[in-house]
Amino acid sequence: MLAADPVLVDVVPAASVMPHLADRMILHAGPPIGWERMCGPMRGAVTGIAVFEGWARDLAEAEGLAGEGAFVFEPNHHHDAVGPMTGMTTKSQWVMVVENRKFGNRAYCTVNEGLGKVMRFGGNDDEVLDRLRWLRDVLGPALGRALRECGGVPLKNLVARGLTMGDEMHQRNVACSGLFLRALAPVLARTSGAREELARALAFIASNDQFFLNIAMALGKAIMDPVRDIEGSSVVTAMCRNGTDFGIRVSGCGDEWFTAPVEQPRGLYFPGYTEADANPDMGDSTIVETIGLGGFAMAASPAVAGFVGAGSAADAAIFTREMGEITLASNPEWTIPSLDYQGVPTGIDIRLVADSGITPTINTGIAHRKPGVGQVGAGVVNAPLACFTQAVRAFADRMGVR
Repeated sequence: MLAADPVLVDVVPAASVMPHLADRMILHAGPPIGWERMCGPMRGAVTGIAVFEGWARDLAEAEGLAGEGAFVFEPNHHHDAVGPMTGMTTKSQWVMVVENRKFGNRAYCTVNEGLGKVMRFGGNDDEVLDRLRWLRDVLGPALGRALRECGGVPLKNLVARGLTMGDEMHQRNVACSGLFLRALAPVLARTSGAREELARALAFIASNDQFFLNIAMALGKAIMDPVRDIEGSSVVTAMCRNGTDFGIRVSGCGDEWFTAPVEQPRGLYFPGYTEADANPDMGDSTIVETIGLGGFAMAASPAVAGFVGAGSAADAAIFTREMGEITLASNPEWTIPSLDYQGVPTGIDIRLVADSGITPTINTGIAHRKPGVGQVGAGVVNAPLACFTQAVRAFADRMGVR
């Protein structure tokens, strides 16, 4: 994990880099799930993406086709990918490509849609679909040209700087989004052939405080995939949720999923919404906690503690210190100034979680439980302990421990 060298190298159509991503296949966040058990916002996103791909004329037809089994559903994680919240990935969407140059593997994530009503929170109206078309037709190709021109943007040092500027890379990406724009803007200008398209692209990134989230997620996937399938290793390699189940994978247990019902976030709600409107937690974005960021790096971002309703700024350090109880190391290259440059806690060990009863803390957005509404708040949530106790039993069986 600590030796990884992630670099954002390209933005390309998903089908060009995911050979098993077939027509009428929809990749989603979290462990495997079928249409019949999907939550409201996940269903809203599925119907929206089916219209976007031209598989249905409208949302009603898309819902009918989904119920008839016309679409194949698979987790992003089965295709070297991750996706925020509902995590929709289909063949025509453009994905960012992060290459781990230490180990040679690549990971993928769609381009962040921006704020407001978006598909990752279950939005599916014309505004949402028009933005996805612009990402596909304009911004995705522009980012790809620029990244190929400059040879890619190294991410490890960029994250390190972001931590010192108050980001934790899950609910706060203001600094890293700005640093990324500063690195790529000159190349975007040099490779763009249309002034108005360039202006809109720059304005879109500059106005989106969470633009870097999807890059951080692909970075996390690229870092953790080489840690898979190490015999005797009890390190967690993936955590994710689909709005119904929470799932984890463990290095020494291959690609087996250990699942339990996902928990409800505790947080703050936008005006007009309450906890009664909230869907249980979802998204592949917990890959950032898996590498020691997000809730694990809360001490770097005390402003987030207040934003997600987790307590005072002083409480932020408590979260990070507690996560240190369930991890094997600290990352010497990703440090937190307010903790005397202590490294972020890294490498979740299922044995430490099961022994201590301390479960990973996750910073998260909150989606409305009904399809088509979108985000209603932000908060924190804990991974369910049952995933880890199941994993410990399976790991012990593999190790011959009775």
